[in-house]
Amino acid sequence: MTAGSRGAFVGRPGKPGRSRRPGHPARPGRLGTPRRRLLLALLLPGLTLYTLFIVYPLVSALQYSLFRWSGTRQSGFAGLANFGDLFTRYPLSEQVWRALEHNVLFFVGTMLVQNTAGLTFAVLLHRSRRGKRFLQTVFTLPHMVSPIVVGYLWSAMLNPQFGVVNATFRAVGLDALAQPWRGDPNLALPVAICVNAWQWIGFPMLLFGAALAGIPEEYHEAARCDGASAWHTFRRVTLPLLTPAIGIVSVLTFVGNFNVLDLIYSLEGSQGNPAGATDVLGLLFYRTAYQNPDANAIGQSSALAVCMFVLIFGTALAASRVFRRMEDRLK
Repeated sequence: MTAGSRGAFVGRPGKPGRSRRPGHPARPGRLGTPRRRLLLALLLPGLTLYTLFIVYPLVSALQYSLFRWSGTRQSGFAGLANFGDLFTRYPLSEQVWRALEHNVLFFVGTMLVQNTAGLTFAVLLHRSRRGKRFLQTVFTLPHMVSPIVVGYLWSAMLNPQFGVVNATFRAVGLDALAQPWRGDPNLALPVAICVNAWQWIGFPMLLFGAALAGIPEEYHEAARCDGASAWHTFRRVTLPLLTPAIGIVSVLTFVGNFNVLDLIYSLEGSQGNPAGATDVLGLLFYRTAYQNPDANAIGQSSALAVCMFVLIFGTALAASRVFRRMEDRLK
């Protein structure tokens, strides 16, 4: 037996060795077991919390929505009847569409105000070197505060009698601009949009800023050499390369706006005052579950929760695919 043939056999003395083909490493066997155990130990706490607080409530809501309830007691299988009540039974049949409309307006307004301003500030800070870190910190501080605290803070500031906003207008002689900001049905929702944008403007600004930092400067230099103006460079070069960041910001904004509850609640109360002008799906779910005189409140509120999940998850998934295709076209 030659030396080369001996190297093709692996085994302990006294036992026939098993051949191993060249270029194929031995299986990790027991060597990989501690690593797998460590990974499992690190993942298990997070997976347990996710299952307990996310998966279990979703499955429970789906189950509850398929039954009739008498208070807290199930009174029989209902099938899709609870879902039908949302769209055929007054007043839910009117409140659902009104709340959905307000959610759509809230999302559109947030995209126009918050994300547009966030992109503008990100571009300005990207070109500036002085005070950049300080301004980034200032813009991101508000979204570290609880939305319900922000809502109560702004409800006091916007109070028509002793609020600082109207007091400032009167102090500088602009009495005509002093308005009942939270009491006018035409102003209440735009005010809520602006308050929400004030709190979260730092989030898109940071994401857009990180995306701008990742764009090679050679692209902008090439555009300037071709005679492109600053606006055309931004429109034709910078903005298309920001598509991944725009997609992430848009999807997260949609999910957050269609789940909004605490900010509107602290600004206008559980009824979406004034006269339902700020009523959203989150508030409607809260009232259906906890302020509903109907004995089947659990079934109706669970059906609404399932509809909200399907709407938000489905739209976010579709939007993610659209933005992914847009990214692929840029490659």
